[in-house]
Amino acid sequence: MRYLRRMPFITDDFLLTTDAARRLYHDHAAARPIYDYHCHLPPADLAGNRTFNNLFEAWLEGDHYKWRAMRAHGVEERFCTGDASPEDKFAAFARAVPSTLGNPLYHWCHLELQRYFGIDTVLNEDTAPEVWAEANRQLAGMPVSAILEKFGVRLIGTTDDPVDTLEHHATLQRQPLVNTKVVPAFRPDKAYTLDDPAAWNAYLDTLGEAAGVGINRLDDLLDALAKRHAFFHDMGSRLSDHGLENLPDVTCSDADARDIFDRARGASSANTASGWDDASKDVSPLHRAKFLAYLLLFLGELDAEAGWTKQLHLGAMRNNNGWAMEHLGPDTGFDSIGDFPQGPGLKRYLGTLAARGHLPQTVLYNLNPADNHLFATMAGNFNLNVDASREGRPAKMQHGSGWWFLDQKDGMRDQMRTLANLGLLRHFVGMLTDSRSFLSYPRHEYFRRTLCGLLGEMVEGGELPRDFDLLGTMVEDISYGNAARYFGM
Repeated sequence: MRYLRRMPFITDDFLLTTDAARRLYHDHAAARPIYDYHCHLPPADLAGNRTFNNLFEAWLEGDHYKWRAMRAHGVEERFCTGDASPEDKFAAFARAVPSTLGNPLYHWCHLELQRYFGIDTVLNEDTAPEVWAEANRQLAGMPVSAILEKFGVRLIGTTDDPVDTLEHHATLQRQPLVNTKVVPAFRPDKAYTLDDPAAWNAYLDTLGEAAGVGINRLDDLLDALAKRHAFFHDMGSRLSDHGLENLPDVTCSDADARDIFDRARGASSANTASGWDDASKDVSPLHRAKFLAYLLLFLGELDAEAGWTKQLHLGAMRNNNGWAMEHLGPDTGFDSIGDFPQGPGLKRYLGTLAARGHLPQTVLYNLNPADNHLFATMAGNFNLNVDASREGRPAKMQHGSGWWFLDQKDGMRDQMRTLANLGLLRHFVGMLTDSRSFLSYPRHEYFRRTLCGLLGEMVEGGELPRDFDLLGTMVEDISYGNAARYFGM
């Protein structure tokens, strides 16, 4: 087929502005496999080896990055989350793409068109019909397994609620993908979110059913979480994950936790409707913070005892548009970077677990770039190695890669520069996809090009030696090897 307009900027040396960067990327980064330790890919699609019917399903379905750009361009909501046809939604996105110049979406979209489909054209309103037809033709023969093999994806860590049956993970254990291991990650956020007592009580009923435990007391809740944690472990999980605004800088005794649980568990839909939560005399914001602190310590100890790695995604301010939350629901593109105090809670939480001898391997992700230096130095506070079993295993505490709004070139460079200045970039576990789309794997290429571009500039500026054995090994390890060794799955 003939394309209307070539794409001159996505070349072999895209983002590689120095000879050193080009050598590092092409010789040491490009061919490394992918270790995708945190993402939101649907396990059902993996287990069913889904084949997508069209480019909308593979590219736009559930992608709030693209929806935000379309809204900013003035696209009507029915073309984002509404009832427009898949082809019309794709055409609406294509019309918005020329306005994304300077936004990482412009790079990601064109990388994805090239890497998945060999489509070497600029996407816009004029080229949309051809792109749609050609991508759909190729998708018909491109099941999920083919996508993963094409990009050398060796591990996928999904994100799963403790109540999940993990039936799709069980299917993948019986019928594994050829070269890709898939493991669940334990994300228990709903167990300690007391903002909505009715929803929390309903969730505890579901959690109790999943664990085979009637949750009437705090000890029942702890027992249920421990049982589900053990079940996830048996299913191959070695990862937990928490998505929070920040960690609470409070203490909570066993007696206080039991009292808070009893008050919250006693809340019925009737007294919620009569103002139970608004009155804040039964479970106040302070009580909610204390309960969160208590459960997080319990869960941290579970992770440490099981040899898991804990991930803390901190700093998102979610669901800011009330109308959108009511009519469209969560995870539809109405979240922001939050400006929350992070240091005191991190110090208290990590310090308490360390004092108890139960601090697990931990990856700290900040969403506010102003917290880069805080997180990098806080991670460095807890690398103390007093356990002989960790001899030769570096970087127990990780400053995680640029996440969500920061997984673009400037955000990733800032995070890596900070880590290099305040920690050891050499032991960094690198990029995570953090995506719901199977077409997002070129983001690892984007990260690797950014890494090599940064290191190449430092070589050319005389800050690093022109030793490509030394630097090449570092690039290979940040691209894949460090993560494979660190997570151990």
